[in-house]
Amino acid sequence: MFLKPLLQRIHTYIQKHTALLVALSFLFIITTPAHAESQSLRMATTTSTYHSGLLVYLLPTFTKDTGYEVQLLVTGSGKALKMGEMGDVDIVLTHSPKAEKAFLDAEFGIDARSVMYNDFILVGPKDNPAKLTEADTAAGGLTKIANSKSVFISRGDDSGTHKKELSLWEAGNGVQNWNNYRSIGQGMGPTLNMSSELQGYTLTDRGTWLAYQEALDLAIWVQGDPALFNQYQIIRVNPKRYPDLNIDGAKALSDWIVSNEAQDLIDQFQVKGEKLFTADAKTSN
Repeated sequence: MFLKPLLQRIHTYIQKHTALLVALSFLFIITTPAHAESQSLRMATTTSTYHSGLLVYLLPTFTKDTGYEVQLLVTGSGKALKMGEMGDVDIVLTHSPKAEKAFLDAEFGIDARSVMYNDFILVGPKDNPAKLTEADTAAGGLTKIANSKSVFISRGDDSGTHKKELSLWEAGNGVQNWNNYRSIGQGMGPTLNMSSELQGYTLTDRGTWLAYQEALDLAIWVQGDPALFNQYQIIRVNPKRYPDLNIDGAKALSDWIVSNEAQDLIDQFQVKGEKLFTADAKTSN
């Protein structure tokens, strides 16, 4: 008599919350290996810093040096900064300059530091239906893609890459709307995979491209435009807003990642013999 109503309530709860559980499954949460007497801090960061392998390479050394273990919440820059606004993380590592400035101006973040940079590239089918050339600017290349009605896969996820794409459209003829423009709300890895499967163009950071390229039937078509510059910053969440943050851990990570040791590690990091990021430590705010 008692068991049946209880099971019915459990079933109802699962049905009501399934959508939330599925949504949360798209947020990667990764914790570096625990060490004796380690303390944990939370960092929201972009898919590019994780999928490229950079943080998996860097963070064990940070843990060894400081005793702090880092829990990574991997998502787009927009969502990462929103986690900072809500006090859900101690520190953010992102690549969305305008959104970062707004985050700092609203006093959600403090102590912004440039860490490194790489660049964005336009990639697409090897038969190149939009007829892109090495002489094209990024904005010009996007205009050619739109005019040719070629397939274009947009991340559409409020990430730093998505924001860069939108700024490049605005620098050309504005955001285009045609049947083959697909906004998928996914990270860089799935976006590259879909671009390869559908033989479409997309904008990607070079680090994720190098990590995925062997599995993709795509080629680089536009690169080297100064508009494709891609800067990464680390920003501590403001402890005045959220005094329960791991303030010491966040400061330790911020100080460590701009140290000579970490900057040398970033410069040495390669995938398939190619350097992915250039260390660029300096305080920007």
